[in-house]
Amino acid sequence: MAALDLFGRRWTLRILWELRGQALGFRPLQQRCDGMSSSVLQQRLTELQESLLVERDAQEGYRLTPLGKGACDELQGLHRWSECWAAELDRAASDGPEAKP
Repeated sequence: MAALDLFGRRWTLRILWELRGQALGFRPLQQRCDGMSSSVLQQRLTELQESLLVERDAQEGYRLTPLGKGACDELQGLHRWSECWAAELDRAASDGPEAKP
């Protein structure tokens, strides 16, 4: 339940998603997150650091820890599922009520 609480907080999954491939400094991360407020980004980064999912490197910025990488690996399954879901929704929309006899 603690993980669901953490992941359910606004912007948390987006931050993890943006850090999955590379370390990012504060400003580049903020830009990739559609310019979220700096106070919210700082709060989420603090929470993720306290949860041992993100660490700060003075040279590169913020990056995933091994636990954070593991969380992102697990989220890839959800990402694959969401692509299937989106395809089904698109298919259902194209087969909408006007397409039925």
